[in-house]
Amino acid sequence: MKEQQRKFRLVDGLLIAMMVLPMLAAIILQVLTKPASEGVSITGARIFFSIPMPLMPLVITEAQVNTWLVMISITGLCLFLTHGIRENKRGFRQMAAEWIVEKLDGLVRDNMDPVFHSTYAPFIGAIMALSVFSSLMTLFGLFPPTSDVNVIAGWGILVFILITKNKLKAGVPNYLKGFTEPFALMLPMNIISEVATPVSMTFRHFGNVLSGSVISALVAWALSGASNALLGWLPGVLGDIPFLQIGIPAILSAYFDVFSGCIQAFIFAMLTMLYISSAYPGESIAAREQRKKREPAMAR
Repeated sequence: MKEQQRKFRLVDGLLIAMMVLPMLAAIILQVLTKPASEGVSITGARIFFSIPMPLMPLVITEAQVNTWLVMISITGLCLFLTHGIRENKRGFRQMAAEWIVEKLDGLVRDNMDPVFHSTYAPFIGAIMALSVFSSLMTLFGLFPPTSDVNVIAGWGILVFILITKNKLKAGVPNYLKGFTEPFALMLPMNIISEVATPVSMTFRHFGNVLSGSVISALVAWALSGASNALLGWLPGVLGDIPFLQIGIPAILSAYFDVFSGCIQAFIFAMLTMLYISSAYPGESIAAREQRKKREPAMAR
């Protein structure tokens, strides 16, 4: 029994390390590679190196590295919450995991067609978790992957592929016919509308997260200058302490980094569910099934 408990705690320790070490690695990497700068510095994701490829070099940026570190931490968290699940003995972690799954299932069930409930719940949960944890990286002074338009564009393209996949379930002719509805002259507008879906999702999420980071950085810089101008007359070391930066940036960070990041993840997930569910041609599929059932009867 003691041996089993020892193994259980060892696995728990490894899973906790799997959650924590990626964030520590990201902090260490930033400290070692980010050049020192004076004043406010608002830049995009730094480029670490590039890999030569046939068409164009594959650029490895800070956003890509941080995204992989976030995914490792999320995987460790999921394994930690589900480690040691038992049917007859529910612990705190198991109840937390069940609560998350129930809330996620309820969210998907309320906002998507029933045919998608069991299929897309894990995908929606993964998108929300990746978005939230990526935005929260700013609390550690790290570059959030959600501030890189390339990362969000990848999510938007993935959602666009799923939308198109569901539209094609009624057949290619029915899909192409949709571009000419309600009449043929709407073809250019329908094509633009189709392409605009992933573009709008991308820039909505990216713009809101990036604007919050920029505003927080500008306010912190302004408070530093104001503190130096108003309180720089204090003697000795006291004149160098940015007193006005104490507290106010933390409040702004609580809104822009925590609240706004969670809201944007929720909005992106809601739009994903809305677009995928509305793309499902349920009526066309039902009509096709009815025709298939009538054809044998007419043949007799």
